[in-house]
Amino acid sequence: MTIIIISLLLLASLLPHLTFTAHVNVSIVNGREAKPHSRPYMVSLQVNRQHICGGFLISDKLVLTAAHCRNRYDILVVVGAHDLGYSKSSDVIRVKSYIPHPDYIRSPIQNDIMLLRLEKKVKLNNKVRLISLPKKGEDVKPGTRCSVAGWGRLWTNGLKSDCLMEAFTTTKTQRNCQRRWGSHFISSQMICAYGSGGSCNGDSGGPLVCGDTAVGVTSFVSGQGCNSPEHPNVYTKISAYLQWINKMEKLSDFM
Repeated sequence: MTIIIISLLLLASLLPHLTFTAHVNVSIVNGREAKPHSRPYMVSLQVNRQHICGGFLISDKLVLTAAHCRNRYDILVVVGAHDLGYSKSSDVIRVKSYIPHPDYIRSPIQNDIMLLRLEKKVKLNNKVRLISLPKKGEDVKPGTRCSVAGWGRLWTNGLKSDCLMEAFTTTKTQRNCQRRWGSHFISSQMICAYGSGGSCNGDSGGPLVCGDTAVGVTSFVSGQGCNSPEHPNVYTKISAYLQWINKMEKLSDFM
């Protein structure tokens, strides 16, 4: 029986307590450098000034990301950045509270979604903006051309990128995703996509963007290699969690 190894998208070297036989943190492979600040909703989650995951702004005080990005270390959120090695326009903000989905399961991965309540509100400008979420009942159709972005690895086991990278990918049918991933894929809470480029280690938590809307949260890829045609990259389906997100957004002032 063939065993499929799932690769979560974090920086394994920073997370010694994790027991995954997986790479944690996906980056963009076969992509291109994004135009600086063309994706002003993107944030870098960092531990000890090292990028571990992506995320995206959905309000001036909330970041949406993957639940598996949480670890025992305090995370700093960098907003307004393009080149992580040098960026005068970026701002570093502490996390006030971590709000993973209450039904999050690490293995096998389920409900891989988390909100970060920032210690202070971000200052919105042309380099720092919000991204919209889908409306209730609004699911992305198979065959939709979407995009992903991140500061992860440029190829499987390769180097990370200081500059934000992006790639285009296409959503697949739920049937196709189920056939490729088997029981690892839960159609009610996941989307899968594949294209000429895609996420790799270090891109976890970043958005799957279709049009101007974030429809997914980068969750996991195949341990056999990033952007595998045999096992398309998997994203947490945001539309399945809108009620929870809205509830947490209202409660976040008290957390």
